[in-house]
Amino acid sequence: MKGRKMIIITLMSVAALSGCKTLLSDANHLNAFTIQQDKELGDQVAAEIASKPSEYPILPEKGNEKIYGYIRGLTQSIITGGKVKYSNQFNWETHIIMDDKVLNAFCTPGGKIYVYTGLIKFLDSEDQLMGVLGHEIAHADCRHSTAQLTKQYGIAFLADALLGNKAALNQIAKTLVGGVAGLSFSRANESEADEKSVEYLCSTSLNATGAAGFFKKIEGEKQPPTWLSTHPNPTNRIANIEKKARELNCSGSQTNASTYKKMKALLP
Repeated sequence: MKGRKMIIITLMSVAALSGCKTLLSDANHLNAFTIQQDKELGDQVAAEIASKPSEYPILPEKGNEKIYGYIRGLTQSIITGGKVKYSNQFNWETHIIMDDKVLNAFCTPGGKIYVYTGLIKFLDSEDQLMGVLGHEIAHADCRHSTAQLTKQYGIAFLADALLGNKAALNQIAKTLVGGVAGLSFSRANESEADEKSVEYLCSTSLNATGAAGFFKKIEGEKQPPTWLSTHPNPTNRIANIEKKARELNCSGSQTNASTYKKMKALLP
């Protein structure tokens, strides 16, 4: 019991050091996980996903080397661009899920990136996909998932889990996978991820408001994806993304639409 109390105190004391905008005075940003535990949880979530091929059919590497090389090149350009805090600490990976009906992507704690074929085929240009990928990478880099888990489960429960209770850790991993490998992030989390996406692209030749292009397309859909109902209003997000790009004086304008069209044609 004494050890458990010490861990709780330690977790609370380090909470102010985690995340992109973590404040100890803001309970929404407390994070009981260490960077290593983010990575371990991400590994567990990835294992859960791999164990459910009917729900998460991963595009085989063999025969799809070109499209994997292209998508991984995009994610790596963000991760190594100098703006991602845990670019070297997290074990970043990129996987493609074969489901043309799902317009989504997500990133687990610790940097496991998953993008659906439906999203790749839906978008029109490289800057749009990069904007979405940047948004998801930001969720991991800002450690939004583990901050949300801390809020959901509480410091005491997580202290037990981090003391080696494998059942508790498995429960956490299943929660993440059950929510399409992610929790419902707060509006502040979503806004921060949108802004980070702009920052990631701002120093490149690409249009830094690529994520806004995604939301503009989504707004035009007769049946937008169900997950959008739990997110902030797309119109407001478009305005905020474009405002952030103006504040940063982003000058890139390339969309690489022709290259993108050729690459997404490689998908089965």
